[in-house]
Amino acid sequence: VQLQASGGGLVQPGGSLRLSCLVSGFTLEHYAIGWFAQAPGKERAAISCISTADGSKYYTNSETVRFTISRDNAKNAAYLQMNSLKPGDTAVYYCAAVASLCSPDEDEYDYWGQGTLVTVSS
Repeated sequence: VQLQASGGGLVQPGGSLRLSCLVSGFTLEHYAIGWFAQAPGKERAAISCISTADGSKYYTNSETVRFTISRDNAKNAAYLQMNSLKPGDTAVYYCAAVASLCSPDEDEYDYWGQGTLVTVSS
């Protein structure tokens, strides 16, 4: 079982990035996918989650109206489109899979990717 997060990098404020989470070893359609972020010196926190059956999307706070989560079960992949990035978005972003409902609690998740670093700076 493996989740591979990618797409991070250095971007200027106001820019965009699309993070990808490619899964292998299990069928993505049976899992909800969450994205989490760990900013420097802070604890990891939930950003967004997309459920299995109807693709319902959840975001943890109003800042994430700038972000859009999606999934493509046929490609065994999930995505996080991040727009209008701010320096405060700088963090390592992780994707995780849970074989149940979406949750902001990272302890609920069964599998984790290794993280991809997003740096927002001019």
